[in-house]
Amino acid sequence: MTENATGTAGATASPSPRPVIVAGVDGSPTSRDALLWAAEEARLRGAVLRVVCGWEWSSPFNLIGPALEHAAPDAGTPSMEELTRTRTEELITQTLGEEPGVPVEVRVVQGPATGVLVEASEGATLIVVGTRGHSGLKGAVLGSVSRHVTQHARCNVVVVRDRRDTAEDE
Repeated sequence: MTENATGTAGATASPSPRPVIVAGVDGSPTSRDALLWAAEEARLRGAVLRVVCGWEWSSPFNLIGPALEHAAPDAGTPSMEELTRTRTEELITQTLGEEPGVPVEVRVVQGPATGVLVEASEGATLIVVGTRGHSGLKGAVLGSVSRHVTQHARCNVVVVRDRRDTAEDE
């Protein structure tokens, strides 16, 4: 009789789940760069790419695009969640192409980006964010969301620098 790593006689070990790499997106140029970086890292690690976007009614930009009017939607109007999901999926296709080369999961969650991304880091191998999103100030080294994620994430964090900043430094 053989024992597996858990010490249970005769049981077979289940395969390890694939690692998960989270990319936080809001449609900004730096979040697109973070998505590209995360997709390549997922490909190298054989991981699942989980693309996460948080949205709020009160946000002046509502991530992924301009804020909608706060009027109640009629039966033919998509919900904010549906609209955000559609825009997130379009962002993925525009950034990674029709065939991204890695399994992709999309998570659209109502809530502040800071909390949504920290929650998404639970159980992930890595979370990737851009230096600053739509609300970032040009002179800021890190935006408030990327700073919060680096301080509170439950996994390793990569902050992808804005390519425009890199070009200015050269």
